[in-house]
Amino acid sequence: MVKAKLYNLEGKMLGEEKLEPAIFEIKIKPGLVQQAVRTIRANARICLAHTKTRAEVRGGGRKPWRQKGTGRARVGSIRSPLWRSGGIIFGPRKNRNYTIKMNKKAKRKALFMTLSDKAKNKKILILDKLELKNIKTKEFLKILSKLPVKNTILIIIPKSNKNIFYSTRNLPYVKTILANSLNVIDVLDREYLIMPKESLSVINKTYLK
Repeated sequence: MVKAKLYNLEGKMLGEEKLEPAIFEIKIKPGLVQQAVRTIRANARICLAHTKTRAEVRGGGRKPWRQKGTGRARVGSIRSPLWRSGGIIFGPRKNRNYTIKMNKKAKRKALFMTLSDKAKNKKILILDKLELKNIKTKEFLKILSKLPVKNTILIIIPKSNKNIFYSTRNLPYVKTILANSLNVIDVLDREYLIMPKESLSVINKTYLK
């Protein structure tokens, strides 16, 4: 059974905590994880670029000159795509749809694979508890300095905690997330996962329905 090291807030190792094999001991399939990342990013995409066709551009209601007899080319509207300030042909439109559908079970399995990869590489640290009396980034940094972690960190808390959330939001390499709101991208983006023991039970209860 896969295990993670258990620490207290002073950085002292208290032992090891067992991790649920159905979540933290899954065979990794990079293709499925890549599909989950692509799906999440595509579904979060917002279309901002939008061009107007000749029907939407303002003006051009009157024919510029008569059809025949002027020696010039035939023109029906000054908002023709061939004219300056005219409509745009085949330009980007805001009604584009980038949504990708993915099976819920497949998405959940991809999440389990990313968690299993962290567990396999000893990148998960369990704390006996995680609490702050006040909103204080300096206090949170003291806790991190006592733990064997470097680079980017994902803090997984069991329930909403204003003190922890506001104490970490000014740290660019730290992100705080609720245990019942995990996603593939957040887990992949951060090198270490730190969570109190309570978070494990929330993860098991949420994702092993």
